[in-house]
Amino acid sequence: MDHQAKKLFKLLSGLLLIFFFLIGLTVNLQKDRQNLEVVFLDVGQGDAILIKTPYEQNILIDGGPDNSVLSQLGRNLAFFDKELDLVILTHPHADHVTGLVEILRRYKVKKVLLTGVLHTAPDYQAFLKEIASQEIETEIANSWREIDLGPDLVLEILYPWSDLSQQKVENLNNSSIVAKLVYKNNSFLFTGDAEIEVEKELIAAGLDLSAQVLKVGHHGSKSSSSLYFLAKVKPQYAVICAGQNNKFDHPHLRTLDNLEKLGIKILRTDQLGTIKFIGDGSNNLQYKK
Repeated sequence: MDHQAKKLFKLLSGLLLIFFFLIGLTVNLQKDRQNLEVVFLDVGQGDAILIKTPYEQNILIDGGPDNSVLSQLGRNLAFFDKELDLVILTHPHADHVTGLVEILRRYKVKKVLLTGVLHTAPDYQAFLKEIASQEIETEIANSWREIDLGPDLVLEILYPWSDLSQQKVENLNNSSIVAKLVYKNNSFLFTGDAEIEVEKELIAAGLDLSAQVLKVGHHGSKSSSSLYFLAKVKPQYAVICAGQNNKFDHPHLRTLDNLEKLGIKILRTDQLGTIKFIGDGSNNLQYKK
C-alpha cells in the first residue's frame, strides 16, 4: 500500500469510527423514549428543565442565565434533534430567559407558552423580538388548563389564573407559571420562582399539588417552600436548581431544614450537576446524576 493509499485508509477509518460513535450516541439517547425523561439541566444560577416525552416530544421550561443551556441540550438530545415542541418561560427574569434567546435562533420551536407580563429588560425584549420575527405560535398562560400530550400524559397549567399580558406586576417571581406534569403514576411539580404568597393561593384553591418530584421554588430561597406547602406536595424528591457559590446563598438553610423535617430527598444541581429522572409510569421513578 503506497503512502497516499495509507492516508486515505486512515481518513476513511477515522470517519467510520466517528459515524459509529454518533450512531451509538443516538441510540443511547433514544432508547429511553418509551419512557418519560425530565432533565434538570445544570446551567448555574438559573432554571432550565428539559422534558422528553414517550411520544417523541421535547419541551423546555426556561433557559437559564446564559448560553450554557445549548451545550446541555446537546448532551441530552440526539445530534440531529433540533426541534422543541414547546418552550415555556415561567417569568422574564434573566436567570430564566437569557438562554432562550439563542435557543430560538438555533432550534425549531413550534410553540411558546408565557404570561406576556410587561418587563423592559433587554434579554426579555430580545426573546419577544425573536418570537415575532420567526412568527412562532404563542399562547398566554392566564387560567388553569390541561395540555394533552398523549395517552396518560398531561401537563397541567396551575398558575397564574388571570391575564397578565402587558400588565406591570410588582413581583415578577409571583407571576411565575406553575405547572404539573403527570404520566400515569409519575408526577412533577414545576414552580418557577413562585413565592409563599402563590403557594398559599394554590393551597386555598384546593388543587391537587401532590407530586413525586418538586422543583423547589426560587432556587431554594427562603421566600418559597413553606413547610405547609411542602406537606401538601409530599414529594419524594426535591430538586434545587442553583449555581455553585452563588452570591444569593441559595439554597437557604430554612428551606433545607423544611425539606429535611419532612424526610424529602434533596438533589441540588450545584452539587450534582445535571439531574435526570426516568419514569415508565410506575411508582418506580429512577434518577441519574
